Amino acid sequence: MPLSRRRVFTVLAGLAAATGASAFWSASMRNYSGPVSDHFDGARFFDPDGAPPKNFSDLWRWQREGGRAVWPVWAPSPFSDTPPQRVLSGIRFSFVGHASWLIQAAGLNILVDPVWSERASPFSFAGPKRVNDPGIPFGKLPPIDAVLVSHGHYDHLDVATLSKLRAAFGPRVITPLGNDAAMTAYDAAIRAEAFDWGDRVVLSDAMAVTLVPTRHWSARGLLDRNKALWASFVLETPAGKIYIVCDSGYGSGVHFRRVREQHGPLRAAILPIGAYEPRWFMRDQHMNPEDAVQALADCGAELALAHHHGTFQLTNEAIDAPAVALAAALKAASVPSEKFLVLQPGEVFAI
Repeated sequence: MPLSRRRVFTVLAGLAAATGASAFWSASMRNYSGPVSDHFDGARFFDPDGAPPKNFSDLWRWQREGGRAVWPVWAPSPFSDTPPQRVLSGIRFSFVGHASWLIQAAGLNILVDPVWSERASPFSFAGPKRVNDPGIPFGKLPPIDAVLVSHGHYDHLDVATLSKLRAAFGPRVITPLGNDAAMTAYDAAIRAEAFDWGDRVVLSDAMAVTLVPTRHWSARGLLDRNKALWASFVLETPAGKIYIVCDSGYGSGVHFRRVREQHGPLRAAILPIGAYEPRWFMRDQHMNPEDAVQALADCGAELALAHHHGTFQLTNEAIDAPAVALAAALKAASVPSEKFLVLQPGEVFAI
């Protein structure tokens, strides 16, 4: 049966969020221009230890196959956080939802992949819609000093939220090469700063962040695949280093082991556990909970906080499947459950 026009928009918007596929933005995207490197061929970025994204016939095969679990229309969290203005000792993590976090340490307030929009989509009327409110109401945010944006997919780079943050706080926005173009095309006043893998950015006298390779890819349109870079982050704080993995497949685990070798020891890791089904499609770009447990072992962090689950339905698994599967994976690996925590939006964890 032919897809209805609204269904076509919904499918495109869902693919835009999960894989960057949106024909409606491709013509206006500016391309990154820079020197050739071991992960940039002069036109597109690539991961020497990764895998190319699936092609469009695979995208449509996934949609045709079905198997998508039904999520609740609304699944509110019982938590809502009102953060302090500053945290001077230790580290305070507040889970906003999906891949969005507020990290407070050494007097600095840092947001990771902030999405306060209703949909993770280029469209206001279609695409993945959040099933719970952000864990911090926007009006209760403390002054935001810096924002880390990992890559261009719509569930991570939300230009409307970045523009709203710019108007309220004027933070620095640290992002991999090429993603700054999407931000400033929407709002020229966004203070976007683009960096390469291996670049270390000083945030204050006490804190810095380094962009590190991750097994993923990036796009915001049908024609701009891998024309902007993607990254994970290692955040240096006086209380220890935090490894922030916003999106990643597992592969051979080499990315996680290299971070341990080059940046360890790590006090904590933020690791994705959701958006992993069907595995034939998602394996190369998203970890499942079993992969995430192995990634924790590989990177050597003392503990992990789970994310990328429970707010936007991007893939086939049920809303509670990642948490259930993580508990089983931890038990199978003889890892104590308190070493890999699953928070709900609005919940807080402190070191």
